[in-house]
Amino acid sequence: MPRLKIALPNKGRLAEPAIDILNRAGLKLTDLTERRLFAKTVDPEIEILFVRAADIPEYVETGAADLGITGYDLLMETNADVKSLLDLGFGQARLVVAASEASDIQSIKDVKPKTRVATEFPSITKEYFEKKGIRVEIVKVSGAAEVAPHVGVSDLIVDLTSTGTTLKVNRLNIIDQILETSARLIANKESYQTKRSKIEEVITAVKSVIIAAGKYYVMMNVPKEKLDQIRKIMPGMAGPTVMDVQAEKPMVAVHAVVDEKDLSKTINGAKKIGARDILVVRIERIVS
Repeated sequence: MPRLKIALPNKGRLAEPAIDILNRAGLKLTDLTERRLFAKTVDPEIEILFVRAADIPEYVETGAADLGITGYDLLMETNADVKSLLDLGFGQARLVVAASEASDIQSIKDVKPKTRVATEFPSITKEYFEKKGIRVEIVKVSGAAEVAPHVGVSDLIVDLTSTGTTLKVNRLNIIDQILETSARLIANKESYQTKRSKIEEVITAVKSVIIAAGKYYVMMNVPKEKLDQIRKIMPGMAGPTVMDVQAEKPMVAVHAVVDEKDLSKTINGAKKIGARDILVVRIERIVS
């Protein structure tokens, strides 16, 4: 069977998380070098190629790669004809319009025709301002768009921001948001048909990591007469699992999957009711 090729970002904010999610999904990368171009995985039928995140939509669309991990913003920018499979839940950011704090532009309503906009996303930017009915001059830049308004290159920028801190440091105000983005797993449409079985294996493996994010397996021994009280505070994917324990006094073992946000409350509540021998284990994968 032909190998399944997965394109990953070779650098940038999505690079390491993309490798990490495949490793945690059981598709551990091997033969990684500092100047990496290719890598094998523990699955002999799957190999990795490293390219620029901006080029991954094209690689997948043309079939140079069967699968790829890239940002939703880059999918929108390239308008690639690919199949979107999963939102991977990392690399979250916002694509925003920003102006200098010293600018007279405080909102989109203040933007006048022929305003210059610096961006790495000319297609998205053009479509956005066309929908607003504003004809702007787009200045394509490669990185460091934040400096453009301060050196006279542009009046506005359209750029990605995660926390807004970089924009504030560079004395820029957000005046509108265009879209929210995150990392996506995408597939070549033909490969999705001809290599469907293997691709579904990858989807299942990666999805199991996403589902397990922030979840813990909690086990405890509980006096049998307190079981109803424990059930009320023990959340679970399908309710807690209860098993008899061989003990002098009637005891049951209660097992449940608990979200991280509920973990402290659940443990403290269980202890007050009389639970003991509480064991908490981080869940790596859940296959549903």
